[in-house]
Amino acid sequence: MNAIDTNVWLYSHDNRDPRKQGLAQQLIAAARPLALPWQVGCEFIAASRRLAAAGFTEAQAWAALAVMRALADVILLPVPDLWPETQALQGRYSLSFWDALLVGACLLNGVQVLYTEDIGAPRAIDSLSLVNPFLGSPIP
Repeated sequence: MNAIDTNVWLYSHDNRDPRKQGLAQQLIAAARPLALPWQVGCEFIAASRRLAAAGFTEAQAWAALAVMRALADVILLPVPDLWPETQALQGRYSLSFWDALLVGACLLNGVQVLYTEDIGAPRAIDSLSLVNPFLGSPIP
């Protein structure tokens, strides 16, 4: 199972960096099976406001989220067990709350690869591999 972080989804709609946009679009087309963490969907809508200067509207953001949902084999919904997992990950790996929450959701749901430009990728956290698709890592 694979997951894609918010920043990669945003790049797929950001025409200001054609290289990253193309790589993000290739990854999104290829990364299967795909899990969509609830947090990523929420962050995507909130962060997409930064793309307004590039002409990306709120309506386009909501339409893009609908596509994200349709591409996903599973939506990772928040569960109470995620809080203690998040706390433990923060302590073991010095992650921010939001990064630990995302990593925890992936770990609790059997995601093996999280594609992200953040969280110190490339590296592994427990059984989760963090891959930065913009560093020349092969797209699946």
